[in-house]
Amino acid sequence: MADLFKVFKEIAKDMSLSAINAGFVTVLVGFTSSVVIVFQAAQALGANPQQISSWILALGLGMGISGIALSIRYKTPITTAWSTSGAAMLVTGASGVSLNEAIGAFVLTGVLISIAGFSGLFERVMKKIPLSLAAAMLSGVLLDFGINAFSAMQSNLVLVLAMLLVFIVCQKFSARYSVILALLVGCLIAYNQGIIQAQSLDFVITKPEFIMPEFSMQAFIGITIPLFIVTMASQNLPGLSVLRASDYKDTPVSPLIAWTGVSTTVLSVFGAYAINLATITSAICVGKEAHPDPSKRYVAAIAAGFFYILTGIFGAAVVQAFTIFPEALILAIAGIALLGTIGNALNSAVQDESNRQAAMITFLVTASGISFMGIGSAFWGIIAGVFAMLVNHPRFVTFFSSKWAKKSKTAQFEVSK
Repeated sequence: MADLFKVFKEIAKDMSLSAINAGFVTVLVGFTSSVVIVFQAAQALGANPQQISSWILALGLGMGISGIALSIRYKTPITTAWSTSGAAMLVTGASGVSLNEAIGAFVLTGVLISIAGFSGLFERVMKKIPLSLAAAMLSGVLLDFGINAFSAMQSNLVLVLAMLLVFIVCQKFSARYSVILALLVGCLIAYNQGIIQAQSLDFVITKPEFIMPEFSMQAFIGITIPLFIVTMASQNLPGLSVLRASDYKDTPVSPLIAWTGVSTTVLSVFGAYAINLATITSAICVGKEAHPDPSKRYVAAIAAGFFYILTGIFGAAVVQAFTIFPEALILAIAGIALLGTIGNALNSAVQDESNRQAAMITFLVTASGISFMGIGSAFWGIIAGVFAMLVNHPRFVTFFSSKWAKKSKTAQFEVSK
């Protein structure tokens, strides 16, 4: 009990308004950018409105509790999220599978993720990827958010420009509160323009609904395997790259992956199809806007976890509340909050001259947004970068040069004969 009190006391000491704001922006961006895809995935599997609400509750609790627990344990800003690419895969690739079979597939997906974590297999793979490539992938993933912040000026110049100016000016005098003030100014302008309207919300507590899992080979092949691959390649891989690119290299990889798998397994019967490390929203919590001191940014992830739990408990009302924010404001605040992270990632990507070309290939492939076999561009960016790095490696060049020389000598000998 004394140890628990000590933990809470330390969190309270490290807590700051900027960290709480970073947590709120994390959840705001996370929910508004992809909650519709989760709804579509649940509907595609035949879930009724009560079951869809249970999905949101299970995902909210899973993301919130796992993020808070891991952040406290490792004093690192660990944010977890639902698998957006996994939900997109379910929308199009789960035909012919019943809801109960899908739930069984979710259980097995969680088991596979847990095994990949506890066995240390995924950590061994991650250690083989150079930091420059991880940073390049991160900057490629986040590039669109930076661009969209400025593209949003086309739809609402006054709103976005005012937010950007406030952010730039505040960076000079009080960087910690620059994102908060930009968000507040954006909300005031949007309210004045009449595009944010106050409305009554029905705060009804969401009830969990247990769905009996059924296991079938069709669901295992059609859902479990692709959901596992997509979650590990398109979500956990770039999620860990965010931490590495933000100088949290000492945080162990295996427990993070393993416990997101355990969370998925436990909550899958209520609709938590896949919980994984966050990427884009995680970048908001690891930036200096959350806190100037990297050792205290974990509080931002704790705040995000708290807001995720609230969104789960009051799912319908919270989703309704998030919809009052205009798209231009959301795009602007996401891009503004990620500016520093994008800059730091690009800097880390090009510092190592020997891997610069490979890093640029990783960055461009990732930023292209291509998708192949249901796996997003972040994975293919790393694959392309690693290939370019290996081709340019001295050992690779020496090996093939010697092979070519041997073939040339053999050919010359045959001709002379």
